[in-house]
Amino acid sequence: MSAIDTTHNPALTSWVASANAAESEFPIQNLPFGRFRRAGSVEPLRIGVAIGDQVLDLREAREHARWSDAERELLLPLALGDLNAFMALGKPARVVLRAALSQVLREGGEQQAALSGCLVAQADVVMAMPCSVGDYTDFYTGIHHATAVGKLFRPDQPLLPNYKWVPIGYHGRSSSLRASGHAFVRPLGQTQGEAGEPQFGPTRRLDYELEVGAFIGAGNPLGEPITMAQAEARWFGLVLLNDWSARDIQGWEYQPLGPFLAKNFATTVSPWVVTAEALAPFRVPFVREAHDPQPLPYLDSSANREHGALDIWLEVWLQTAQMRERNQPAQRLMQSNLRDAYWTLAQLVAHHSSNGCNLQPGDLLGSGTQSGPDEGQGGSLLELTHGGKKAIVLANGETRTFLQDGDTVILRGFCEGDGRRRIGFGDCAATVQAAVGP
Repeated sequence: MSAIDTTHNPALTSWVASANAAESEFPIQNLPFGRFRRAGSVEPLRIGVAIGDQVLDLREAREHARWSDAERELLLPLALGDLNAFMALGKPARVVLRAALSQVLREGGEQQAALSGCLVAQADVVMAMPCSVGDYTDFYTGIHHATAVGKLFRPDQPLLPNYKWVPIGYHGRSSSLRASGHAFVRPLGQTQGEAGEPQFGPTRRLDYELEVGAFIGAGNPLGEPITMAQAEARWFGLVLLNDWSARDIQGWEYQPLGPFLAKNFATTVSPWVVTAEALAPFRVPFVREAHDPQPLPYLDSSANREHGALDIWLEVWLQTAQMRERNQPAQRLMQSNLRDAYWTLAQLVAHHSSNGCNLQPGDLLGSGTQSGPDEGQGGSLLELTHGGKKAIVLANGETRTFLQDGDTVILRGFCEGDGRRRIGFGDCAATVQAAVGP
């Protein structure tokens, strides 16, 4: 597990004044990585670190500031815009560079003059996917989501017998991953008509899914599983993830092989990768209910039981086209917490590689929909509207069972605790556009 060190000191402040504001998602205790270019430019994408409302351009920073030889070597792939290459260096590299970045960005830092010219306002940049994603796997760790959805289709057996024994997942499509801020068209697909006959057209039951995504850092050779003792060091950091879903297409196509076209038309991720080290103060015990089966040995460890879970608050916000036209803010629909997930990130990494599958730097693992245990904590409209039977009434009088064209869904996440600086992930947002075609 990542250790608590001086970079987590809540008393630390930065010479970047906006990072010291209580409401900032990116204080000096966070320092997430992202890939960007200046708006309106055609410059190559480069890697930066979010600090307050600014981005520290690591290409410029490497050139203009003083670094040790080891730090300059670690900065090289980032200066070249290649986060994957830095991910491949593993946890030791992250720890060393985090300490160096924390040092130069602290209040009173000797390199403020050199680095101040390496900042660019976040409002003046365009964010891209933070890295190249070779493979994307989506899991199903939200037991409250799995139970709620199961009750809609299998009232007598909401959870299938394997759910509490094995982390369920499926392989998604990396080509349709996009960074926050994009728009996507309503997908077309085959659905089951009222009389039972299939029909083709735009989905009528478009939904979001509130998830967290974990990027793999150093991978493993083919045929060599990652053990639980190794797994924590193998994930690089987290983003928010929206696994958009066409529920009517999904209901018709998913048997017997699982999700396909209902899921692969768009997936949105937040552009800033919050590292495992930044999240260290928010680790919490992984606890199973006494009557639930305990994980099999290959998915168990004392470290995972002691602090394998993460205390991350997650939210879904909705802004309709009418709200935008009237300059009305987005409305929060729900809130849940990642600590309620049935499986930890280490267990996902260990299980994914348990058959010898070779994970690679930049591979993305989705958590599955993170719903809470209480009514109103559903991480999808499918849950909040009881399968479309109970419409949500918004503050402006509009109603929703599923998403309409022009709707913008925003996922937000943050960590906070007594004696700790609040850190955030930035928005994960996208807007639904009308279908193209019949």
